[in-house]
Amino acid sequence: MNTMTPIDPDWAWSPYEPSPSQPWNHSLAAHLYRRAGFGHDWRMIELAVSQDPGDLVADLVSRNVEPGEFRETADALAEATLAGGDPEQLSAAWVYRLLYTPSQLLEKTTLFWHGHFATGAEKVNDARMMWAQNQLLRDHALGDFAALVHEISKDPAMLIYLDSAVNRKAHPNENFARELMELFCLGEGNYSEMDVQELARCFTGWEIKNRKFRKNRYQHDAASKTVLERSGDFDGEDGVQVVLQQPGVERFIVRKLLRFFVSDELNLTDQLVQPLANLFREQDLQIAPLVKQILGSNLFFSKVALAQKIKSPAELVIGMMRVLNATTNTQLVARGLRGIGQGLFYPPNVKGWDGGRAWINSSTLLGRSNLIADILESDATRFDGKNLTDYLTDLDVRTTDQAISFFERSLFAIQLDDSAKSQVRAAADSYAGDRERQMRSLLHSLSSLPASQLS
Repeated sequence: MNTMTPIDPDWAWSPYEPSPSQPWNHSLAAHLYRRAGFGHDWRMIELAVSQDPGDLVADLVSRNVEPGEFRETADALAEATLAGGDPEQLSAAWVYRLLYTPSQLLEKTTLFWHGHFATGAEKVNDARMMWAQNQLLRDHALGDFAALVHEISKDPAMLIYLDSAVNRKAHPNENFARELMELFCLGEGNYSEMDVQELARCFTGWEIKNRKFRKNRYQHDAASKTVLERSGDFDGEDGVQVVLQQPGVERFIVRKLLRFFVSDELNLTDQLVQPLANLFREQDLQIAPLVKQILGSNLFFSKVALAQKIKSPAELVIGMMRVLNATTNTQLVARGLRGIGQGLFYPPNVKGWDGGRAWINSSTLLGRSNLIADILESDATRFDGKNLTDYLTDLDVRTTDQAISFFERSLFAIQLDDSAKSQVRAAADSYAGDRERQMRSLLHSLSSLPASQLS
């Protein structure tokens, strides 16, 4: 099916049910785990095939809170990093969560909201504020979108990043008001310049003291405003609520989530989007039911979605490591991700990352390959606590061809052609006298192929 062909919404959003023409198999299970997280090892894929796909999706969505023990460990690591006050070091604490969280969909969606409500540490330059925002996104990632927007509007890092902390009655700053409508809730064309000006007045007097939000009533414009055809002596909370009541909100968010979870280049017609938009509004903008509907749908498990996304740097690197039960130096990963375009806490601008084809060019492809090489060559890198050779041997993967087959089914969304396999086999054979180096060379070569960039 061509991604530009109009898609029947009744078929698209009906629950996927295995059939002879579209059986539930290892490929679809791996697809689900890649998109609803960063991937699972082959044992988990085999277990998933024995389960009902609808039940599996429901289970993934239900894990919308981190288990207490894991959160305590991850928070303690972040707290130790915060003591140094360097936001760049904080990125490694998030890498730890990405690598080890038992709630992968929650963390994947937290990453989505970080790109949606993009806030950069270069401007904020306060590690504790950035981490507090990260926790805020995680707490609401699969929860109440309206609550998330209200909270992000008062978030100190956001107030600094979009200059809302200096929004004063005499000189209203329009940055946050504009992005609230354009980038966070409605999209271009759904508001006027007058709406921006009036909404900015609602937020006057909002500021930060001791890293916490507060209202300065002396700097607030208490006069009447008209925002999106609603009038009143609105404050900031009222302004946010007026925006959230607009019917464009549900369509805007649905479109972004579909591109994130399903395909970079879907033909998102109004007819295709509207049923999910209706569901989102009927569920009072609760995120989990919407994500569950997407992940359990015919469309998600169809050729329209399979291998139709380009992996972000985090999806490529974290995905490889999770699929192979790998561990390494999280600082190495964090620095490497920033070097190839996805620095955690360092989005390029308020629009976040463009994603899709924008992830890939000749420079970033080389950078991706080099980062994989750095990880594989690091003495800190282990696979289920072992070197790569012993890890593969424990899985009864002993020959080069067996390793190629194992890596192909574990890491790739599409089958490799014979020429690609011959290419990586030849590269690995040059290290025939050193089994460990041969296997790492093989994994590096496979991870550098164009096909490995597809999810």
